[in-house]
Formats: sequence, structure tokens, C-alpha cells
Amino acid sequence: MEQAVQHVSSEAKNAVEIVVHVSEDLGEEQRNLVVSALEKTDEILGAEFCLLRNHLVLAKYDRDVYSSHDVLKSFKSLNLKAKLIGPI
Repeated sequence: MEQAVQHVSSEAKNAVEIVVHVSEDLGEEQRNLVVSALEKTDEILGAEFCLLRNHLVLAKYDRDVYSSHDVLKSFKSLNLKAKLIGPI
């Protein structure tokens, strides 16, 4: 994902990033609110939307503590239609 805004840094030793597809209808303000809300959850260490594909979110989590399905639940708890695309 070379179009990523920035690489999310983390202190977690076994942090991995996954790509999650969300609605293409989200505006910039909504995307900012989504990132802020996701980063406040326990499951997600960092989140960012891709610059050129703003319906894709890079989400970083500690795979020793959570699964990709836990991360997906965090998206869905925000009433987002989200689909797991896969790892980076």
C-alpha cells in the first residue's frame, strides 16, 4: 500500500497491519472521526485511511492479543459496513 498516508508506529512487538474495506461514501470529517474512534479501542494500535483509496483502512493490532476478527468487530461496533481484505 504505497499510497498510505504514513506508516503507523507501535510499541507492540508482534504488531501487524491489515486492510479493511469500508464504505466509499464517508467524507473526510467522517473518516477522521472513524480513525479517532478506532484508535481509542483496545484492539487497534493505529489506523489510517489510504490517500488514493479512501475506502481502505490500514489497521494495526497486536496479533498476540487480538485476532483480525476482533479488529473487524471494532469497525462494526462503529456501525460501519466493513470487510476484511487481508494482511499487508
